[in-house]
Amino acid sequence: MWRDEAVTWEVAHRPLGGLWDLLGHVDAVHGLYYLLMHGVFRLLGSDPAGAAGGLWALRLPSVAATALAAAGVAAVGRRLAGERAGLLGGLVYAVLPPVQMYAQEGRSYALVAAAVVWATYLMLCERWTAYGAVLAVGCWLHEFAALALLAHAVTARRSPGWRRAAAAVLVLVLPLAVVSARQAEQQLGWLGRPKWQDWAAYAVLAVAVRLLTRGGALPRELVRVAVPLALLPPGVLMAVSLVHPWYVDRYVLYALAGLALAAGARLAAVRRRRARVGAGVGVALLLLPFGWWSVWLRTPESRKDDALAVAAAVRERARPGDAVLFMPARRRAWLLSSPGVYGGLRDLALERSPAASASLWGTEVPAAEIRARLAAAPRVVALLDPAGQPLDPYPGEAAKREVLGAEFALCGVEEVRGARIAVYARRGACP
Repeated sequence: MWRDEAVTWEVAHRPLGGLWDLLGHVDAVHGLYYLLMHGVFRLLGSDPAGAAGGLWALRLPSVAATALAAAGVAAVGRRLAGERAGLLGGLVYAVLPPVQMYAQEGRSYALVAAAVVWATYLMLCERWTAYGAVLAVGCWLHEFAALALLAHAVTARRSPGWRRAAAAVLVLVLPLAVVSARQAEQQLGWLGRPKWQDWAAYAVLAVAVRLLTRGGALPRELVRVAVPLALLPPGVLMAVSLVHPWYVDRYVLYALAGLALAAGARLAAVRRRRARVGAGVGVALLLLPFGWWSVWLRTPESRKDDALAVAAAVRERARPGDAVLFMPARRRAWLLSSPGVYGGLRDLALERSPAASASLWGTEVPAAEIRARLAAAPRVVALLDPAGQPLDPYPGEAAKREVLGAEFALCGVEEVRGARIAVYARRGACP
């Protein structure tokens, strides 16, 4: 469970009134997802270390949604290019590493992808009420699903039914857009503009789609669905992010459905025996690195950190009544999903808990109070980012570093995936 999933776990366990209070301040864009997960945990249990109530329950909706999205890709491909193209397209979607990554993560992105894919199918069936309802749900799961309307406009903009349904979707998502816009600075302040790796990945996607759809071998209608779906949502979001830095690839995960549709149709179009053998060899060569990547995605090393491993390390090193410091404060998320560990420590800098403050990580006392509390603490367990990460310049964070450095001795530090657990004691008091 990495820190984003730990946030899902903690927020989804709040009472409904507390969840509503939080969404009025932050994370409204994930509100429907948190509500869904609240129900999942009520139904399946909530022990983060338990087989049935923790990670299993946290990730089950994403697994189910990815299966549903793969079935949706197959349905779209079958409608546009035949049963073989649909089957192959669904299989391609299922094995794409980014799809597999978010299939096993307790966040909303797999559910958004399923909603967009099935909205695409309903668009092709001209079932406009259902189309609008499904896409609106996708937008309420994450509002950047609305970028799928740009792709659908290429296919269906001449249809009065689509225009009415698209307008209804925009009206329905408008309240969420207004609230989340007010939260944007706090919500998205950590984002930067697209890096060269993002542009390179987009170029690879564009070239792959171009190669798969060239030559006129694919049905024109499939090309008119797949190409815009693959390229427009990420391309537009990256362009907007040059002004407002909002781009993260997982926000438009559903665009990979367009790539899968094109790949499935291209594979299905191979008719000659020699060409089929060549295509099979090419697919096998592609699956070799994909297989390695798939295995790697199922290890803790594929995530930025491991909240449960951090909690286990703290449990081993902490003594009853020890003070704990989170450096920076937002790393409190590492322990919030392990209340058995967190509850045995004195959160030295905490002013109001996350639930009481309607925030994700709680609020902390001013820097002067942090200094005073540290002055009375004999032993401190500090949870820090890995070495080399930028240090927060805020007064409270600076006070933590200064007092620990001046008045305490470092008794030991352990590297845990994406984190460091350091034990400090008064000078001369380390064992």
